[in-house]
Amino acid sequence: MGIIDDLKLQYKTGGIAMQLIFWNIGIAIVFFILQAFLPLFFSKILYWLQLSSLPSELIYKPWTLITYAFLHANIWHLLFNLLVLNFASRLFLTFFTEKQFLGLYILAAIFAGLIFVAAFFLLQINAPLIGASAAIMAIVFASATYSPMYQLRLLLIGNVKLWHIAAVFLILDLIQLPANNMGGHIAHLGGAFFGFLYIKLLQNGTDLSLIITKIIDFFANTFKPKKGTPFKKVHRNPIKQQQKITNKIVAKDKTQQQIDDILDKISQSGYDSLTKDEKEFLFKAGK
Repeated sequence: MGIIDDLKLQYKTGGIAMQLIFWNIGIAIVFFILQAFLPLFFSKILYWLQLSSLPSELIYKPWTLITYAFLHANIWHLLFNLLVLNFASRLFLTFFTEKQFLGLYILAAIFAGLIFVAAFFLLQINAPLIGASAAIMAIVFASATYSPMYQLRLLLIGNVKLWHIAAVFLILDLIQLPANNMGGHIAHLGGAFFGFLYIKLLQNGTDLSLIITKIIDFFANTFKPKKGTPFKKVHRNPIKQQQKITNKIVAKDKTQQQIDDILDKISQSGYDSLTKDEKEFLFKAGK
């Protein structure tokens, strides 16, 4: 099996988390190539996909609340996010379904994006936002909120509880908040809060991920090819069918008997001895 076939198999069998990783890598490769060879075109595409902190731009580019979460500034940004995504997805999918994972991922990206826009609007700062970190933070904090005492064994560290890992992420974002990339850290905190909120609502019987599931199912059913009308199967009555066959056999036997009688008469007395009806019957039977 070649590398391409192996990647295809991983994409098909790896689940939604692996598919998200593949999509992030694929988009990053395309954008890095555009940035290197077509910088002007890259800038135009980036403008239409990154999230702007200006509410006026968000109004006519609402899709950027999702697309920004699939863009990365550089290879290290991409690598770190995908490593954490792989780690966080394994934790989350230990407790929940893939549909809940995808729903939380998308909703967290939207929520964190809105928090970013609102915060920068109040601070009167104009800056773009890209990266999947906020959605990934939601996955981490949702898992930690649901099972904070879940133990993990980390290399060179040993056993740690899940809430310890979430707390480290939270502290790092709070410490770096005044430094550079303020918008990114604000989005991280928004994602972390949404992950916490999602679990609390879920524990009270409200699954927010159903919003995304229903939207995806609607479009999937809308564009799904319609199956042709199947052929109707005619069910025959076996008793009636057998009666028809029997009647045909009886009728055939009577006809054959009459033919035999006529042929015997011909052999004994000749053809001229047949009556008009017998001749006519023999003629019809010979057709």
